Amino acid sequence: MTTVPGRRSSTFTRLLRHGFTDPAAAERLLALPALATVRDDPLLLDALGATADPDLALSGLVRLAESQPDGDDRILLSTLTTSKPLRDRLLGVLGASEALGDHLARHPGDWHALATYEASDLHPGVADFEDCLAEAADPVALRIAYRRCLLSIAARDVCATTDVAQTAAELADLAIATLRAALAIARAAAPEDGARCRLAVIALGKCGGQELNYVSDVDVVFVGEPTGGADENTGLQAATRLASHLMRICSETTVEGTIWPVDANLRPEGRNGPLVRTLSSHLAYYQRWAKTWEFQALLKARAVAGDPLLGEEYIEALSPMVWQAAERDNFVADVQKMRRRVIDNIPAAEVDRELKLGPGGLRDVEFAVQLLQLVHGRSDPTLRSGSTLAALQALAAGGYVGRIDAAQLDDAYRFLRAMEHRIQLFRLRRTHLVPEDPADLRRLGRSLGFRTDPVTELHREWRRHASVVRRLHEKLFYRPLLDAVAQLTPGEARLSAKAAGQRLEALGYADPAAALRHIEALASGVSRKAAIQRTLLPVLLNWFADSADPDAGLLGFRKVSDALGKTPWYLRLLRDEGAAAENLARVLSAGRLAPDLLLRAPEAVAILGDPDGLRPRRRDHLQPEILAAAGRADSAAAAVAAARGVRRRELFRTAAADLIGSYGTEDSPAETDTGALVDQIGNALTDLTAATLAGALRAAVRERWGDELPTRFAVIGMGRFGGHELSYGSDADVLFVHEPRDGADDQEAARAAGLVVEEMRRLLQLPTADPPLLIDADLRPEGKSGPLVRTLASYEAYYRRWSLVWEAQALLRAEPMAGDPDLGARFMELVDPLRYPAEGLGEDAVREIRRLKARMESERLPRGADPTLHTKLGRGGLSDVEWTVQLIQMRHGWSEPGLRTTRTREALAAAHAAGLIATEDAQILDEAWVLATRVRNAVMLVRGRPGDTFPSDTRELAAVARYLGFGPGHAGDMLDTYRRVTRRARAVVDTLFYDA
Repeated sequence: MTTVPGRRSSTFTRLLRHGFTDPAAAERLLALPALATVRDDPLLLDALGATADPDLALSGLVRLAESQPDGDDRILLSTLTTSKPLRDRLLGVLGASEALGDHLARHPGDWHALATYEASDLHPGVADFEDCLAEAADPVALRIAYRRCLLSIAARDVCATTDVAQTAAELADLAIATLRAALAIARAAAPEDGARCRLAVIALGKCGGQELNYVSDVDVVFVGEPTGGADENTGLQAATRLASHLMRICSETTVEGTIWPVDANLRPEGRNGPLVRTLSSHLAYYQRWAKTWEFQALLKARAVAGDPLLGEEYIEALSPMVWQAAERDNFVADVQKMRRRVIDNIPAAEVDRELKLGPGGLRDVEFAVQLLQLVHGRSDPTLRSGSTLAALQALAAGGYVGRIDAAQLDDAYRFLRAMEHRIQLFRLRRTHLVPEDPADLRRLGRSLGFRTDPVTELHREWRRHASVVRRLHEKLFYRPLLDAVAQLTPGEARLSAKAAGQRLEALGYADPAAALRHIEALASGVSRKAAIQRTLLPVLLNWFADSADPDAGLLGFRKVSDALGKTPWYLRLLRDEGAAAENLARVLSAGRLAPDLLLRAPEAVAILGDPDGLRPRRRDHLQPEILAAAGRADSAAAAVAAARGVRRRELFRTAAADLIGSYGTEDSPAETDTGALVDQIGNALTDLTAATLAGALRAAVRERWGDELPTRFAVIGMGRFGGHELSYGSDADVLFVHEPRDGADDQEAARAAGLVVEEMRRLLQLPTADPPLLIDADLRPEGKSGPLVRTLASYEAYYRRWSLVWEAQALLRAEPMAGDPDLGARFMELVDPLRYPAEGLGEDAVREIRRLKARMESERLPRGADPTLHTKLGRGGLSDVEWTVQLIQMRHGWSEPGLRTTRTREALAAAHAAGLIATEDAQILDEAWVLATRVRNAVMLVRGRPGDTFPSDTRELAAVARYLGFGPGHAGDMLDTYRRVTRRARAVVDTLFYDA
């Protein structure tokens, strides 16, 4: 084959097109005499082009042909030309494995192992491999026979006759046959040892799980017993010699290389322990000394060689211990810690290439699956498989893992194992590092089916699968539910009806019979939903029990589950997403408000599984949502209904976050300081109320006037609303102000403003099962006798001529909340001189404020109410603290800018900073105000209706105590604490307010 210099031959071009990277060298090889009979065969070129590395395959074929005895090369090439199976299998192996090409060059007759293509050849088992190894009478012969078997496994693998799981199973079966052959050689070398002992070989790890790599340590444990009259010491010595010889046969390097290392370091005491123990010695060790990881190592244990009865006795004796391991203290944490330790020990330069041990690698899948097996397999025998993929399938079938998650993990695991197989197959070396050399990467990519741009496509798919594995590993391996399930006893985990009744009573359920009916309704049957419930319920029952009303929690869970029973994401959320299940348990068992809100909008459960779901949304996010919903509605009533829907969801979000104790905002993380928590709740409820009023205002205006009233209109928040201190049951104290637009008729503007107010009140009072939002305008000029809405000029005239000191005090909390922002700002300019009078209050005004406060204390406290426990009007309660702070504001606000705030705690802090109140006094007042506010919130959360006193019902009182951080049985301590805190606050009020 000669060509004109500088011009490429047609063969050269064809070779390039078929994937050869060095066509010139390939041309030279094809021109060699050894390939004379096939060099022009187009089928050969096509077959070479289909391999992982055509250059390597062609080179290996030349070496194989040249190594054939005289005349046999023609038989090889002739068969290669006429037999497509041989052509694909032989060239496929030669193009994927340099090491097997070397083997064929040393043993040129072994290509015949690839020539047969019978059905029995597709999936050989241990017995088939034993037949292939039967004539190997020494270690060298065993290595040769082993590689011959490996040839056929590799051929099926690279030609996709078997998938990655079948290939791994065949490799494990070959390893078992090899262990048996090696033991036979060892016994033949020392028949007297064989007569003195029974020896069983137990495979662990990938060999035990039938998922072995091409090159891997084969982890084993040896069990021995004396026989033939030998004493125990003599029998164990004989068994140890046999085991040691077996290990050497497989592990030592000869001219034919190594089969694989036999690793017995997972035995009791590791390298420091005896190589062979009796069964009783094994049991004693695992019962007394074994660590968590040692039971995890036994998960895949399987008797594979030696005395089969002894091996089965070992498995039967130790298997129960494996499935009890999850009951050990800190079991889940120990397994998680072990996985992190593995990652930490990977050299930094290799972590991104580590296919097995690195983040997103094979170990992430295996550890996640094994942890789930060990936790749930105690009560579900279907999970007790040694195979990762089979166990994953069982976990999905049982509802322990989502179907989609399981399918993604299955795909990723198969891809990563295929990568691992092909990397190892090339040189038959034990490695899990993705190569860096471009030629190696190209071969690897082509071997996995990537042909357009093998390296780029390989990296893309590898990173995609690794990312999926990492995400799902974090989700499954670290989810809180696992640790909670692991802490249950097997009886609890199985939810046995008889045992459950006694357990429920012991947990504090008041009506165990009703609780059992709920459990039966939720968990009976064979559906996937019931299976997931059976996983969730044992844990949830314990979480419900850690509350003041477990029965209410379970009943609420049944109602929510019934409402969302056909929603596919609901149970998946509780099983998989972080602390969603525990959050739901806390919310459902802590009182009535949050469960009632949830049952009217069950889809809000999703909030509990979102890491940011328990952070309330600010007004600048809520108001556009509500206004947009109102704008899409067909009527004013429908618009307000839409606004109520948002309010319901956000009330649940706020209440749930409060109960769970992980409250935060979009800009700040959760607070543990109770004062900050109270402020955040007040801000959230205020923002929600303001956005809802804005929606009601939009609905009232659009119904009659379209997009614009003939007058500007603003809603001014007063009281707790204006002070951003709303509690769950607070009304919205407001003032309404309007101002006719230029050119508008004053009477028409006033009429329009009045109609808007009436329509807003009507819409917000429409019947609903949601907590009411009542508008209270009694703080307006002239109180209930005055008009509901006034012009800005009318307010100015009234305040100039008729305003009383209490009205100026009420305006301390005035803040625009909805409507025209410019009009709201001008209203504030109007009232600032009134609430912060120049030179402060005169003595007459101070005396009037004190007189009004004393009158309120004597007249407004409900008859029969305990003045030491009334949060609003009682001794040292909200009113005491707020009037004291407000008096300081009115006296000094003109000269101290920090006092010009609508918020009680901010004003108190400013008064302290200005030296107007001592540090201890400020702390006492702040503590009392925060505690009283929390009690009011707790009462609404627990009872579902507002109240200013502690509940009289024992369970409700206990629930309030739990909310406030007092443990079971400490409601009395809560009341004592409240009385003590407010008594100290009243003493400060007497000094600062009454000048006592």
